[in-house]
Amino acid sequence: MSKKIIIGNWKMNPITAKDAEKLFKNIMKELLGKKKTEIVVCPPFIYLNSIKKLFKGTQKISLGAQNAFVGDVGPFTGEVSPEMLANIGVKYVILGHSERRALGESNMDINKKIKSSLATGLIPIFCVGENTRDDDHAYFNLVKEQVEVCLDGISKNLISKIIIAYEPVWALSSTMNRKDATPADSLEMVIFIKKILSDKFGVKTLLPRIIYGGSVTEKDAFEFLTNGGVDGLLPGRASLDAKKFGGIVKIAENL
Repeated sequence: MSKKIIIGNWKMNPITAKDAEKLFKNIMKELLGKKKTEIVVCPPFIYLNSIKKLFKGTQKISLGAQNAFVGDVGPFTGEVSPEMLANIGVKYVILGHSERRALGESNMDINKKIKSSLATGLIPIFCVGENTRDDDHAYFNLVKEQVEVCLDGISKNLISKIIIAYEPVWALSSTMNRKDATPADSLEMVIFIKKILSDKFGVKTLLPRIIYGGSVTEKDAFEFLTNGGVDGLLPGRASLDAKKFGGIVKIAENL
């Protein structure tokens, strides 16, 4: 079985640098000896540098960012470029998260960010997912549009360098009247996404890894990793608790 990847998205947490450093130190303790799983933590921009300084040579953890802009430099107040992130040791970047889309980010915006991040050498964690599920299965068309537009113009030789994160918005903890997604929901969408990619880039193209988000916890991580058709997980809230995040990694290690 191929190596799994677990990516912790801290979102806009915690509130101080001291708390961020404490959380990361606790995560490092929980992950001691874990060697079979790729592990990524994605703190807010302002903590990236201080957390990078806490890295130890033997620790198998990579640093990720939660967003990036397009290009290297320019008159873009409040933005951070992929080049800037790469220069401080960031390896991964989350792009197209539903919470960014809710703020007005379009598929075309995400497409530009993916291209810019790839050009810099960052590994995009490209998020897709429907807001709701309807009886007519129109949600498939929404995800198809996200995949096709956001990956438009990207060489098939680069597509495998991207990670696709399926995050059904209706399953996120921040969604009102949320519902639990099942591994069957995940597997259905993974198969569909792979079909879209094969049609777009060719059946012989090495496809991206696909992971699952959607408020995954240590309680359902095993089921998603074994029956959800995914190569890893993108926990949000669970990544803010070192023991819970460590528990998810332990599950991946033991597969």
